[in-house]
Amino acid sequence: MAKTTNNKLKVNKRLIWLSVSEAASLGGVNDKTIRRALKDLDTGPVFKIVKNRYQIELLSLIKYLHTNTKLKNKFNQFGLGQYIKEWKE
Repeated sequence: MAKTTNNKLKVNKRLIWLSVSEAASLGGVNDKTIRRALKDLDTGPVFKIVKNRYQIELLSLIKYLHTNTKLKNKFNQFGLGQYIKEWKE
């Protein structure tokens, strides 16, 4: 990471974009759940459309899966969360 002149760290934001099926696999949920989340523009994950395919940003997907207790439990039991011992909040 590079430092700026006022001693604050400059964060290079490199986003990871996932397809619907990849997002569902990492989240431990069905594709239908991800597609339903994309319809909710207020609280759903950040996405873009490239060649008629949804591309979902990984960090926003993780944040979305932590908004609901049921989704959080699925994420922690069947998804990417099962490999992380302790979440830093």
